[in-house]
Amino acid sequence: MPYIIISVQIRTEHGPTFCGDKDSDVNLMCYLDAVKFQDVGQNFIEYRSPHPPRIIMDKLETVGYKVVSCAGCGQTVIWTLHKD
Repeated sequence: MPYIIISVQIRTEHGPTFCGDKDSDVNLMCYLDAVKFQDVGQNFIEYRSPHPPRIIMDKLETVGYKVVSCAGCGQTVIWTLHKD
């Protein structure tokens, strides 16, 4: 999986950081300390890590990912990372 999208709501200094969906690489999610989570009323599963996005991006860089874009949407910040 060459792309990964991570996001955080409201404050970027604190977690949790959303970093995967039900089809994400389980080993990579484990490396990011992310666990599967499903909010009440949601019909989808996501992975959440307790770490702030800076820590997640540092970890992803060590395994070859690079940030290719960033966007803000309301109170959410989203980063797209790619691995060659």
